[in-house]
Order: sequence, then C-alpha cells, then structure tokens
Amino acid sequence: MLALCFMSMSFAQKQSINTTIDAWHKAAEEANFETYFRLMTEDAVFVGSDASEVWNYDEFKAFSKPYFKAGKAWTFKPVNRNVYLNQDQNIAWFDEVLNSDHMGLCRGSGVLIQTPSGEWKIKHFVLSLAVPNPLVDDLVKQKSKLDRKYLESQP
Repeated sequence: MLALCFMSMSFAQKQSINTTIDAWHKAAEEANFETYFRLMTEDAVFVGSDASEVWNYDEFKAFSKPYFKAGKAWTFKPVNRNVYLNQDQNIAWFDEVLNSDHMGLCRGSGVLIQTPSGEWKIKHFVLSLAVPNPLVDDLVKQKSKLDRKYLESQP
C-alpha cells in the first residue's frame, strides 16, 4: 500500500511538473514575459544553443525582453518528455525533444525545484540542436572556424 501511495504522489508531482514546463513554453509562444519569468527561479540559468549563451536570470530577462516586447518570442512544441524526481520529490530534472519552426528539432533539458509553497519553478534549462548522426561530420566541418574563435576567446 505504501508503494502505491508513493507512486500516486510521484504521478501527481510529475503532472504538476509537466504543467509547469508546458506553461513556460506556452508563455514564450504567447510572448507573455511576466508568466515566463515567474515560472523560473530568480537564480535560474538559461543555456542557449550557442556556446557563448549562458545567462543568469537577469541577463536572460534582458536578452529576452525585446523578443517578448515585439510579441514574438519563440515557439517550442514538446514532442516527448522524460521527467525524473529525487527521493524527496522536491527536485526534478527532465529532458525533452522540442519542435520549432525556426530551429527544427531541439533538445531541452532542465532542473526544477519545488518552492516552499509547493509550486514548481525552472532553475536551469539547456537548449540544444538535435543533430542527426549522419549530419555530424559535415556540421563539425562547417562550424570549425567559429569553434576555434570561441575557444580562443576563453581565458
């Protein structure tokens, strides 16, 4: 019976987590700046698809604001998602495949924490391009100059 109770609680938690992630993606699609950032912790980190894109919460808000203000942030539609919980069920991590008109298939992964009020918030998110294996060799060649430039800029 205890195992059944644990499974139910876990299912309910995962549903709540999925609802948060879906609402976050929807807020971007609808260019709802306030909702989008309310669903993140104030110490959140957003890692974009470019090697130089690692933003803390305030940096990401500043970067994002013009897109939201223009009424066209970004649209990522979840294709599938895996959600995992720690034993205490107050930290979750996930990976998902996302579809986007402007970037095609991408992978999102992240960490959420449960606040003292029980609300789930995104603490860390990583967006990456999903590159089909047959294209990797050509892509690596195409981006090699930019990779070197980035590496040379690092301390």
